[in-house]
Amino acid sequence: MRRAGTADLAACNALCQRVHGHHRGGELDDAITAGRACVVEHLGKITAYATDVAFFGHAVAETNQGLKALIGAAPGFTGGGFLLPTRNGDVFRWCLESGLRLVYQMNLMTIGLYNEPDGAYLPSVLY
Repeated sequence: MRRAGTADLAACNALCQRVHGHHRGGELDDAITAGRACVVEHLGKITAYATDVAFFGHAVAETNQGLKALIGAAPGFTGGGFLLPTRNGDVFRWCLESGLRLVYQMNLMTIGLYNEPDGAYLPSVLY
């Protein structure tokens, strides 16, 4: 894992597009400028990124391993923690086994079209 730079923006946007069907380039660019964004590289390819592992940050990964790398390497969790969909049982169990704890249970609710992401992610309360 390393800090993200502006040169990583296109690869991160492409990853988010694959997982969510859209990118979040504006939020990511802001996080890069603020020095909060980080990426996980595997074999020279960006496989995960986070604007911040925090309540107001989001993360996207090809696999749970990338998401675990982001969470495990985070220096802390600002804003009271981070959001993790508990339906991702593998990462949720790993978090509990690693000493993290569930603070607040929330539900995802939507009206209209919802596309299930095709990868691992941490949502954000921002947008």
